Amino acid sequence: MARVLLTSVIALAACLLAPLPSTAQRPAYRPVTAERLTRPEPGNWLSYRGTPDGWGYSQLDQINTRNVANLRPVWTLSTGVTGGHEAAPIVNDGVMFVTTPRNQVLAVDARSGDLLWRYAHELPQGLVAYHDTNRGVALWGDKVYTATLDARVVALDARTGNVAWSTSVEDNARGYYMTLAPLAADGKIMVGVSGGELGIRGFVVALDAETGREVWRTFTIPAPGEPGNDTWPGESWRTGGAPVWITGHYDPQLGLTYWGTGNPGPWIGDQRPGDNLYTNSVLALDVRTGAIRGYHQYHWNDSWDWDEVSTPILMPVRRDGRTFPALVHPGRNGYLWTLERHANAISFVDAVPYVYQDVFTSIDPETGRPTYDESKKPATGTVTPFCPSLWGGKDWPPAAYSPRTGLVYIPANNNHCGTIEGSEVEYRPGSSFTGASSQMTVRPDADHIGELQAWNMDTGERVWTREFESHNWGGVLTTAGDLVFAGGTSDRYFRAFNARTGEQLWQFRTNSGVIGVPSTFSVDGVQYIAVQSGWGVDAASMTRRIDQSRGTNTIVPQGGVIWVFALEDR
Repeated sequence: MARVLLTSVIALAACLLAPLPSTAQRPAYRPVTAERLTRPEPGNWLSYRGTPDGWGYSQLDQINTRNVANLRPVWTLSTGVTGGHEAAPIVNDGVMFVTTPRNQVLAVDARSGDLLWRYAHELPQGLVAYHDTNRGVALWGDKVYTATLDARVVALDARTGNVAWSTSVEDNARGYYMTLAPLAADGKIMVGVSGGELGIRGFVVALDAETGREVWRTFTIPAPGEPGNDTWPGESWRTGGAPVWITGHYDPQLGLTYWGTGNPGPWIGDQRPGDNLYTNSVLALDVRTGAIRGYHQYHWNDSWDWDEVSTPILMPVRRDGRTFPALVHPGRNGYLWTLERHANAISFVDAVPYVYQDVFTSIDPETGRPTYDESKKPATGTVTPFCPSLWGGKDWPPAAYSPRTGLVYIPANNNHCGTIEGSEVEYRPGSSFTGASSQMTVRPDADHIGELQAWNMDTGERVWTREFESHNWGGVLTTAGDLVFAGGTSDRYFRAFNARTGEQLWQFRTNSGVIGVPSTFSVDGVQYIAVQSGWGVDAASMTRRIDQSRGTNTIVPQGGVIWVFALEDR
């Protein structure tokens, strides 16, 4: 065993230390402009979800329902690290950028898989971070931007990987860290912070793309004198959480960027009575100034750790003979939310459960404010059961929309419940500030947990559902080939489905579980599908909890690999 391990280490070292292709051999690199980000060429995937509206949709259709069964891997690249690989491969004119756990950035020739350069961020000793994952880069001009676990934003030269600038946005020792892909818009690089379990005060910050200078900072918990501060008792706003750890979306017509926020701190609501704005909300921010132009809070005084950090999809919805600009959000709280976006407001349209949920007893038809079954609301000194468990109906993996089918595709988890026991907790910088312990259970007689759901938002009806025995942590990609791509299950499969019917058309078993966000691109007339495989973080934690509940022992191999597929005859 020792000899095998040593051989693997030597092989990995040889790969990482091998000479990189000369500049003359490298693909050309075209600067990324605001126009290109808003309307990217079909062959490029320039941002986390492909376009700033968050559709996760590609116009490419070379790979389609008729030929996807002929999809084959064309190259792979080991990242050299283990853990949860969650980043989307970003591609600009044949150059791919991928991030890994512990803040590596890899630049790869997307045609061949040759490594062009590698940036390894130096992390401090005593790093404070509950998750060491990273969800990708942003592109602007001739630079690549990454957010780090020690709460920095680093700008790299896209051609060489050399550091152009590095800006600290907060003190990691106080519990601030970052895992999201930055958002590039209007000459700014915007990021939010993780640390909702560490007593932070969340915020979104915008930096100048050329210099790294801070342009604006918007806190997600209002200070005294600001609207909403009265929803926090005493000084609790200072450590109230509301982290922002998933990339925002952008509406260039309204000049607004949308961000989801997470849980309050501590977890148990009776220790901070009130609505606790703007936790578990979506915020509309003026991209020029950071001013809050509107918000909607999905649930108030959260006590279930139901982060609502996933940014809603910006898409058209038609109701009652009228098409309006909507925000569509499959909530961690188990409800599918339809909101309307305006220049200076976000208004509620409706919300319906998409998984089993036993906490909400009603939703106000005008405001969208839920009423709770108080016996299902965790409290200090008690053990409280509720469904779904703290991982919710959908955690961070992004849903997607296809304008061809008009459907929204949700990577959902159903039939799981849990308990939270609340306890008193005292704030200490950089230490846990949850005041809670949790357990998870599977509902009796449940034959599955994971689901891939397709919804028609015009009618508010579910069109089809695929079920998986495993839970589902797979971000979704849709294409003009009427395909839906997703991984997310512990059996290590990456799959393609018919976007209209849900029929599974193709699957491929990778080295590990696929919790990476898939993307697609084309080079020299060939369409490729790309995704990272590498199981870890909460997907792995949920695996352990399910095994405890079922008395099973699920083994998911470790190791990060970038997988790129194309049609066999191409």
